[in-house]
This record gives sequence, C-alpha cells and structure tokens, in this order.
Amino acid sequence: MSAKKFRHEFKYVSPEYILLELEQRVKSVLDLDRHTGPAGFYNIRSIYFDDIYNTCYLENENGTDPREKFRIRIYNRNSERISLELKRKERGKCLKSSTPLSLDFCKEIMEGKIPQVKDEYPFLVKKLIMQMQAFALRPVVIVEYDRIPFIWKEGNVRITFDRNIRSGNIIEDFFSEELAARPIMPLATNMIEVKFDEFLPDFINELLQTNRLEQTAFSKYYLCRKYSILGAPHVF
Repeated sequence: MSAKKFRHEFKYVSPEYILLELEQRVKSVLDLDRHTGPAGFYNIRSIYFDDIYNTCYLENENGTDPREKFRIRIYNRNSERISLELKRKERGKCLKSSTPLSLDFCKEIMEGKIPQVKDEYPFLVKKLIMQMQAFALRPVVIVEYDRIPFIWKEGNVRITFDRNIRSGNIIEDFFSEELAARPIMPLATNMIEVKFDEFLPDFINELLQTNRLEQTAFSKYYLCRKYSILGAPHVF
C-alpha cells in the first residue's frame, strides 16, 4: 500500500469557455502529466462505496470532518491496472491511500459478494472487507470523466481540467467499453481541481485568477449520487 501526505485540494465549477482560457494559460507554463498519452487526456472511471444509510453521501453534504470514502479506480477503461483507494478529508485537507486490486477480487465485489479476509491482503483491502461486513458497505455508483492534468514539481502542484463528468448505476458494466451513463453537470459546465502540498506558488495562483469560477465543497461522487439516491434501488 502506498500513502501520501495530506494535501490541499480545491474544486471549482467552471463554464467551458473559462475553462478553455485557463487551460491555455496553464498549458504555457506547467508540464502535461506524462500519463496523459497521445489523446491529450485520459479517462478515469471509479466505483464508489457507501453503506445502507448513505453515510458517505450525507457526510459530504453536511461537511462532516473528518470523513472517508472508498473507491475502485481504473484508467482508460483498462482492467490491467486496478486500484483500491481510500480518500480521507480532514481539516480542509485530503489524504489518499491506495493499493492494487486483482481483476478477480474486483469482479467478486461487483457481483455483490463480500470477499473473505486473507492474511496476505494489504491493510486497505482488509479494512474495506471489514466495513462491508460490519456496515453493509457496497458499491453504489460509477463516476466517469475525462481529465487533462498539468503538474509543477515544486510544491507538488497538480491542476486538472475535468470534462464530460457522468454517472452510471450499473456496477457490473464497470469494465465495459461503453458505459450507460448520464451527464451530471449543466450544459457547457465542467470542473477544475487544484491540488498542492504546503504552498501554491504565486505565479500559478495568478494564472488561475478569474471572477467566473465557483468553488464547491461537493465531490464528483456526491454530485453523481444526488441524481440517483432517491431513485430505484441499486441492482448488482
């Protein structure tokens, strides 16, 4: 399991024309993440977990501090690299811990089963299983979007432009090339995220100055779930 330090993380809702302008500014100074690939962006798809009381959803809505949520994540719809991640929000900062998952383990969860704890499993996997057993934690929603990421090594700064944010409820289609999903943002509206460790350099802060960004405390998980939480029960 790998773990990183607590980081600042700010999210902004942005009209597309503002996002394009800021993207051009950032592009002229920061480096494109090396994982981006020839398409100029990469696709992120995640399964998020919650319990029968929708605790994660409500904690995000109420701004509970601290709070945690589990997710399973893949990139570019590729099942060769699957990660289990636990994201913790505390005192306005975020900590992400992650560990690899096997495809068989992931499919077992997608089928609505609770895997058995094994000694060789990393702590993060054991914690997920124990919460599934104790609190009926289960996969509830798929979140998918396309990301263009830029980095600045000093301060471990990462600025991402996230488009086509969409939500899916058919968990067993997680590895499908085409996912039945619906957009969750208003037309021509997307998100920008700014992440850094101890400080954000002044020149980067100046690059992002505009009066048209709307900072939000809500995660993509929350925004995706709020459209389906009162709908039909989840079906595995």
